[in-house]
Amino acid sequence: MMRRVGVLRRFRGVRRLSSSPIRGGRACLALAGLLACGGTALAQEALVTAQLGNAVEVVDLASRKILQSIPVPGAPAGIALSPDRKTAYVTRPEGHGVSMIDLAARKVTASLDLPGGPLGIGVNPTSGEVYVADWYGTRVFVLRPGAEGLTLEGEIATGQSPSGIAVTPDGATLLVANRESDSVSIIDVASRRETRRVAVGQHPFGLTLSADGATAYTANVVSNDVSAIDIAAGRETGRVATGQRPYVIALAAGKGFVTDQYSNTVTVFDPASLKRLAAIDVGDHPEGIAATRDGRTVVVANWGDNSLSLIDPSTLTITGTVETGDGPRAFGDFLR
Repeated sequence: MMRRVGVLRRFRGVRRLSSSPIRGGRACLALAGLLACGGTALAQEALVTAQLGNAVEVVDLASRKILQSIPVPGAPAGIALSPDRKTAYVTRPEGHGVSMIDLAARKVTASLDLPGGPLGIGVNPTSGEVYVADWYGTRVFVLRPGAEGLTLEGEIATGQSPSGIAVTPDGATLLVANRESDSVSIIDVASRRETRRVAVGQHPFGLTLSADGATAYTANVVSNDVSAIDIAAGRETGRVATGQRPYVIALAAGKGFVTDQYSNTVTVFDPASLKRLAAIDVGDHPEGIAATRDGRTVVVANWGDNSLSLIDPSTLTITGTVETGDGPRAFGDFLR
């Protein structure tokens, strides 16, 4: 087996089924899962983790231009935003830590070293706590942001290779996709304990919640499908087939959108009936995906050709393309 750093650089979520959270090479996830957001304001910026470029890029979606590239060493991968959308938290799997970015100043203001392979990341919408999945372990780190940066407060036990992360809108429940355990952990935030583990498809990675926080959806990388989970009941309620190697899910205009890494498509499905509706051709090796806060645009990060695809979720058409830096991954909550 290669050294850990070498393996990290080669991971693309699925192409190699090793224990690595990062990829490299152009052939080619939390929150953090992606939480569908309500609201009326159009997201003007995409904050894209350019993994091979070791940067977080601030992209203006209106002008379709990169406004600034913020250096973040350590192959930045996962990203999540604070409840007020003024701070970004970025995992650095090869840097073994998390960086904190002031989005007004557009600079890294603090970093915290973490053991293992920090990858998926999510933020509690009520408390502001930050949760970081350790890809190499069976745990999620709990971080507390403050004036001096981030403080490690504890750990929560999960299944093997935790990946995508999501938190319910009331901040009471944390969900974690356990890739190597083929399951999702449902965790009580107050006690920091897993209350139930739900079996899903093979190798779940991205994890997304419905706007009301009642249903979770996992992109199951190896079984090529999406699982729907009734969170209150703690059980899988059905699946929908996708393209090859689904990665992350976004919800918009009453539809689900899944990036299919190997098919270079986005599968569209009906979340209510779990019926597949369409497949949209996008760029090479699509990975991160999210919907703008007004639900009018779905943004897809295409790792293989360094671009973002913009999709109209009503007409299911591509409305534009934005060039990015090297290796855009945008695994998590990356729009504001």
